[in-house]
Amino acid sequence: MKMKISEQSSEPSTVTNGVIESNMTPFHSWLGSRGMWISYLIGTYALHLFFLSLPFLNVAMVWTLTTVTHSLLMYLLFHYIKGSIWSDSQQTERYLTQWEQIDNGDQFTTTRKFLTVVPIVMFFLASFYTKYQPTHFLVNGIFTLIIVLPKLPMFHGVRIFNINKY
Repeated sequence: MKMKISEQSSEPSTVTNGVIESNMTPFHSWLGSRGMWISYLIGTYALHLFFLSLPFLNVAMVWTLTTVTHSLLMYLLFHYIKGSIWSDSQQTERYLTQWEQIDNGDQFTTTRKFLTVVPIVMFFLASFYTKYQPTHFLVNGIFTLIIVLPKLPMFHGVRIFNINKY
């Protein structure tokens, strides 16, 4: 079965004569699928519990490590990796990051809002549980900015200092 991506369809997907026409890239269709958000939250919570289970870390350090690790992983997965795993769409998506391909670049969709709000909520939780200690607050704030700023619409397609240009 050959999959063809139609750029002009406003519907999520249609099947005509055995050809699937979709305006959503197949690599990112899982982001809006049922259960993805809860799985993402459970995975983040599992990461936090893993750090919490290490006896030599205090609560403040665990929250900071959770925020930093989450931010680094999300930056790598969504804002650094480019292209697509589907060979038939390499030409159109070769120079786009994964974040730029979500919902075909449409801004302010529910998936994008969710993936933007989670790091902000984590920052607030980390700040609270670290009792607003200046060092932890600064580290958590920097890593939250690193992951939230590229998600803003004004940075769509922008490569600061030509990082990740090619």
